[in-house]
Amino acid sequence: MQKYWKILGLFWSAAIASELEYRLNFLLATLSSVGNLAGSLFGLFLFYRTGYTFAGWSWPAALVVLGIFTLLQGFSATFLAPNLNRIVRHVQEGTLDFVLLKPIRSQFWLSTHTLSPWGLPDLVFGSIIIGYAGNSLGLKIGDYLLGIIPLFCGLVILYSLWFMLGSTSIWFVKIQNVTEVLRGLLEAGRYPIVAYPAAYRFFFTFVVPVAFLTTIPAEAMLGRVQITWLLGAGLLAVILFFVSTWFWRFALRFYTSASS
Repeated sequence: MQKYWKILGLFWSAAIASELEYRLNFLLATLSSVGNLAGSLFGLFLFYRTGYTFAGWSWPAALVVLGIFTLLQGFSATFLAPNLNRIVRHVQEGTLDFVLLKPIRSQFWLSTHTLSPWGLPDLVFGSIIIGYAGNSLGLKIGDYLLGIIPLFCGLVILYSLWFMLGSTSIWFVKIQNVTEVLRGLLEAGRYPIVAYPAAYRFFFTFVVPVAFLTTIPAEAMLGRVQITWLLGAGLLAVILFFVSTWFWRFALRFYTSASS
């Protein structure tokens, strides 16, 4: 385990040094984050401007969901997209051969080899929104800490789904559009799950588990989540993580390498 932490430090220090050569990108990423956040706030405001509220969700409570969604966007842009979107390119160009020959787990290498600091603005803005909404709702430190557990489970769920989709590139080389479909479906997480009709709520809970990414962590922070949903989030995260590991090993059985 210590070896992997050391390797992770080498990976990320090299990635940050490389990315900082293009510092203007940080300004562009910040402006892009501000624009996306303004659009999200405006969309949410359209629902609440006439006094309408989602069932059980006041304006500050809905802002907590939006803040968590913004955090997930920042996490995806910083850690997931720079790594998992490259799986397809590794398969297309044959460089996956070199990854498999390295003396560390290939899933670890593919998942952590690089990062992009341009997702940091979303992480900062998401934290600010949650802090502002939490202050309006009178949340305490313990409330925020309680929300960290299902939020971490949501990050694991998101990673596992994304990695499994990237793994299918071994069979379907041009799979980029599928990951974009996943990201499009996850856009539903910017609003509380009760904002959608019953059929959509079922889909975004049990088919594509968007509810476990934003709504359940928000309810945990607000102190009204049921223990069964917390246990379900943890169980789903563990299952999907191990399924993603198994699925990657299964997919590698069909990888013939670039030289064969």
